[in-house]
Amino acid sequence: MKLPRLAGLAGLVLVMSAASVQATTLEEVKSNGFVRAVTANEVPYGFTKEDGTAAGIGPEVAIAVLKKMGVSEIAWTVAPFGTLIPGLKARRYDFVAAEQNISPDRCKQVSFTEPNSSYGEGLLVKAGNPKKLTTYADIAKDPSLKVAVVSGANNIDFLRAVGVKDSQVVFIQANADAIATVKSRADAYAATELTVASLAKGQTEVEQVKPFTDPVVNGKPVRNYGGFAFRPEDKDLRDAYDAALVEFRKSDEYKAILTNYGLSEASIKAAAEKKVADLCAGK
Repeated sequence: MKLPRLAGLAGLVLVMSAASVQATTLEEVKSNGFVRAVTANEVPYGFTKEDGTAAGIGPEVAIAVLKKMGVSEIAWTVAPFGTLIPGLKARRYDFVAAEQNISPDRCKQVSFTEPNSSYGEGLLVKAGNPKKLTTYADIAKDPSLKVAVVSGANNIDFLRAVGVKDSQVVFIQANADAIATVKSRADAYAATELTVASLAKGQTEVEQVKPFTDPVVNGKPVRNYGGFAFRPEDKDLRDAYDAALVEFRKSDEYKAILTNYGLSEASIKAAAEKKVADLCAGK
């Protein structure tokens, strides 16, 4: 009667050992001389410049934090937003620096750091805002309206929460497709305020909805909190990075990066006051 139990325990030990072997540690990263990072091509959260260097809120904070950790070389990859977490889980990268919103569903798949940024929602529409949209709920009121969303982005959750039907949603692969989509087959594009502002800048055929009212979900206005994502098994690397990030958030260098990309002092303060554990718990 004891043999099956012992065999089961042995199997469990093997599984645990395999998991330990697969975990990426800070010591291993330093030994390799570099760390693998991924971002989405979404200004201002993360993107690459014409010369191939990574820029944006996530990458620039990551570069500074890793330097303080003793890691100066980063192998950057740019991937579609919807593939970031699957690619991380498949071990194509060591962490994600795309300012993904820290949500309970994502927390079930990856291990987030404390928040690095905070931002609200927005809408990109045709010039003149012909449908007179002021918030996501306006789209729900008219079933004939279509709204574009990047596949994998959590904006779809907010749209659904205020009554927008899936039949009204046009999924696109990347933020770069938003302007063409709004001009041709959607009445609006739902994204974060900074994404929309960046897209609308210098454009004559599309504009950012102003004023815009953030959607109210579960009795409170929606606010996003972006963080860096790691694999749960890479606890050593994640914890070391998280500690360095929390310390870096106190610096003028950190504030300069975020304000340079349009984040207000209030948004920076909001990010520092929120805890990842609460966000993962849906609080």
